[in-house]
Amino acid sequence: MNTRRTAAVLAALAALGAATPAVAAPSPSPSAAVPDGLYGSADPTYDGVWRQSLALIAQIESDVKPAAKAVDWLLGQQCENGAFAAFRAEPAKACDAKVMVDTNSTAAAAQALSLAGDGDHMDVAVKAAQWLKSVQNKDGGWGYAPGGPSDANSTSLVIGALNAIGQDPGTAVTDGKSPYDALRELALPCADGGAFAYQPDDKGELTANADATAAAVVGLKGMSMESAKTAADTDLACADAARPDPDQAAANGASYLAETVREDGYLKSALAGAEDQPDYGNTADAVVALAVTGGPKAARKPLTWLERNSADWAKQSGPAAYAQLILAAHATGTDPRDFGGTDLVKQLNATGPAPQTTEQAAAPAEKSEDDSSSFDVWWIVGAGLAAGIGIGFLLSGRNKRRQP
Repeated sequence: MNTRRTAAVLAALAALGAATPAVAAPSPSPSAAVPDGLYGSADPTYDGVWRQSLALIAQIESDVKPAAKAVDWLLGQQCENGAFAAFRAEPAKACDAKVMVDTNSTAAAAQALSLAGDGDHMDVAVKAAQWLKSVQNKDGGWGYAPGGPSDANSTSLVIGALNAIGQDPGTAVTDGKSPYDALRELALPCADGGAFAYQPDDKGELTANADATAAAVVGLKGMSMESAKTAADTDLACADAARPDPDQAAANGASYLAETVREDGYLKSALAGAEDQPDYGNTADAVVALAVTGGPKAARKPLTWLERNSADWAKQSGPAAYAQLILAAHATGTDPRDFGGTDLVKQLNATGPAPQTTEQAAAPAEKSEDDSSSFDVWWIVGAGLAAGIGIGFLLSGRNKRRQP
């Protein structure tokens, strides 16, 4: 989806003591067949559940009723214990210890299925959330892999899954720590811009990470993709406090993002040697974070940049890229059917089975051969070589009460 994925994969590998993989372009031919009902035409091995979940949420948010077989495909990916892996080629086969389930796929699927079928699949979402709570770390957060070190992106994503089933994430406490405590432990002081780190390095030090900051901001605001809506215009400012409440911690992070996009209007790639390369997915994440804290004014510059520049990226990257842009549009009150002259909803629908609604949804076109799925090339390669170790996406929960 964007270049932050590779950086996160490498961070996860380092945390687990694994060797750092070399990165190379993947084969254009999928190593796993693309099942009927799945969005996108690229190899689903590392992102099938992820891209499907994002596609369904973006469709539902856009008043499009997804195809029944698209929902059924996602339902069939769940393991008996409630967890999801990135992709299971044989869903009829019971999950065993070799199936690498993860918090990110599980949390994304929980959010999607809580909305799908007019809420008829809430029981499945609840089961997924129960598994997530069973693998919560003692610091209150979650890592990508069960038991892995907590990171801002995964923790924020799980917050969304808990709120999607109607649970206040602040009540998900282990050893006296909630997910909000875990996120605030990753916050940097205003002297460092008020940003958030992805997770501490091997020396326990924190380094500002724009994508982790965007994730943490929305997580601390308690908003899911379905409920993330623009706030009133507010001047964003960082304010140090010994223990800032979630709203202030979110405002601090948003002020960092606002400063980071002030000059160019976009976030830059985290890949080594690509400092000046725009990161479209991270920029879309930042738009949502800025909109829900500072309002339309704060999000306007990066949103305008995306409207002008993201069309080719989305076409190449596939379903989750379209979904990210759609969700950024909804968070800012922008029409995703006229996003810089592009109908994002129509293009998303065209990457998979025809939706059940026909009024606003276009019939699907043949999938493009250059569709590289919901993640960009580097994320797919990084995730594969990392054997499933990855990072979460900016998803968080519904607007509910949060504990300070």
